[in-house]
Amino acid sequence: MGNNLRTVLLLGLLSGLLLVIGDLLGGTNGLVIAFVLAVVMNFGSYWFSDKIVLRMYHAQEVGPEHPLSRIVARLTQRAGMPMPRVYIIPDMSPNAFATGRNPQHAAVAATEGILRLLTEDEIEGVLAHELAHVKHRDILISSIAATVAATIMMVARMAQFAAIFGGGRDDDREGSNPIGLLVTIIVAPLAAVLIQAAISRSREFVADAGGAQIAGSPYGLVNALKKIEVASKRIPLHANPATSHMFIMKPFSVSGLLSIFSTHPPTEQRIRALLNLA
Repeated sequence: MGNNLRTVLLLGLLSGLLLVIGDLLGGTNGLVIAFVLAVVMNFGSYWFSDKIVLRMYHAQEVGPEHPLSRIVARLTQRAGMPMPRVYIIPDMSPNAFATGRNPQHAAVAATEGILRLLTEDEIEGVLAHELAHVKHRDILISSIAATVAATIMMVARMAQFAAIFGGGRDDDREGSNPIGLLVTIIVAPLAAVLIQAAISRSREFVADAGGAQIAGSPYGLVNALKKIEVASKRIPLHANPATSHMFIMKPFSVSGLLSIFSTHPPTEQRIRALLNLA
């Protein structure tokens, strides 16, 4: 409940940041144009996310006879969800993700590496986590966050070009706001990225808890996270940064100050939260 509330508050903060930028600049037309462009761009990504991402990682669909498909079928029946399509990614780095615009159009994918590394109980914990993302419609939530963040980025870029190429015109016009321009160009994009990453981290905690509920125990996911954390550093996944938030664990590690930009919480925090559920 706490993480769901945090997601709502962060989405509200992101939207509020967009409104503040519009007020500071006074450029309503530019704000509307940027928002429409971001909606079109991210709507396409949301609607076709399953096809785009699965093709990007050369995922191959498996039938109901495959062990992975049988585990997914068991979990979806337990969760009262439609059966998603199931895919194997030909990569030895251990990871998995779920995609699709809703539970009726969902897909779950796991790498060959994760199937070789984990026991069946651990694989069940991982897949339950991914099904929780589908059940909670996290693709939609991340698409909304990406749309607002992309709008802020576009407005910042427009303001930057205006300052470079048109800053000398109409300096005394009403609505000219050099402080607002500075905030838009430098501070707002950084804040948007930070908030978007925080939303992603909160959804991971919610999916962990939801996955533990679907699996019937948090211990499979706890043990899986421990193994994936170690093995993924030894065999990293060469993933596109734009899709890194989709995986059960961030394909590339970040530490120190850069962790505030991470789409995933630290593994030890996730494990601690799962053990608290037990």
